[in-house]
Amino acid sequence: MARQKQIKRKKNAINGWLVLDKPYGITSNEALGKIKRIFSPQKVGHAGTLDPRASGLLPVAFGEATKTVPFVMDGRKVYRFEVTWGAETNTDDTEGDVIATSDVRPDADAVAAVLADFTGTIMQVPPKFSAIKVAGERAYDLARDGEEVELAARPIDVHRLELVDCPDADRAVFEAECGKGTYVRALARDLGRRLGTCGHVTELRRLLVGPFGEEDLVDLDEILGAAEELDEGDAVEALVEEFVLPVREAMDALVEVSVSLEDAAKIRKGMAILLRGREAPLNSQVAFASHANVPVAIGSIDKGRFQPTRVFHL
Repeated sequence: MARQKQIKRKKNAINGWLVLDKPYGITSNEALGKIKRIFSPQKVGHAGTLDPRASGLLPVAFGEATKTVPFVMDGRKVYRFEVTWGAETNTDDTEGDVIATSDVRPDADAVAAVLADFTGTIMQVPPKFSAIKVAGERAYDLARDGEEVELAARPIDVHRLELVDCPDADRAVFEAECGKGTYVRALARDLGRRLGTCGHVTELRRLLVGPFGEEDLVDLDEILGAAEELDEGDAVEALVEEFVLPVREAMDALVEVSVSLEDAAKIRKGMAILLRGREAPLNSQVAFASHANVPVAIGSIDKGRFQPTRVFHL
């Protein structure tokens, strides 16, 4: 019997951002796989991985939005997390083995008194079970193989660290606003040590990444439910209209220059243009040009000239 040809599903030309509320218990790549099966996009990626035991904001970029991923990943992030006192694990969360214990339980006043020590630019040693590379290998791969992993401290920025709640003597809930490269698990570990006890993360939820916040979140089940109610031919277009944000949402923090239709055509060919107008910026390391509110290209401005580096096809 002749083998049947496998029918490839048509890929859809989608451009924009889906701000997914990643459920607890699945990896970021598994969540992305579910989104790919629903939307079948030509191109897709995500900005900032979440651990399986974490939930919350996972920005998913479709098509031309993938060119703006770095601006989202470099933005500030906000996490709400629960620390359980009395035990430290080798992963700094509930996934690992307990490696130290303590009977000390800090009260709210004791916790609040040390928060200033963890705010600003501080030095942090990443968890041994992390994606940091050591001699070309991921630290978590080495740690899982039983190798002793020594990671160097590095500077991170913690813009805000607040004690939100103390449900009981064993637990404390925090909210942290931090920069790129911050490990919340390491914050929990170091808070425990600073307070003369042990601590590890037992709940973690991301609330903000760059320009995207809780108000933008879309639940995975909501997308699945909406997809089931639509006819297959119209489903993707309707889902995009309902759930996908414009590409430019990722670039709100950048300098924007509005250009004419003629200049937009030049930029799309990779040509530099002279910016006109009294208020046109003279210099900017990163900016984007737009025409009729549609992004044309990312680039830089030097002496009043915009030089494109990444052109959008929107």
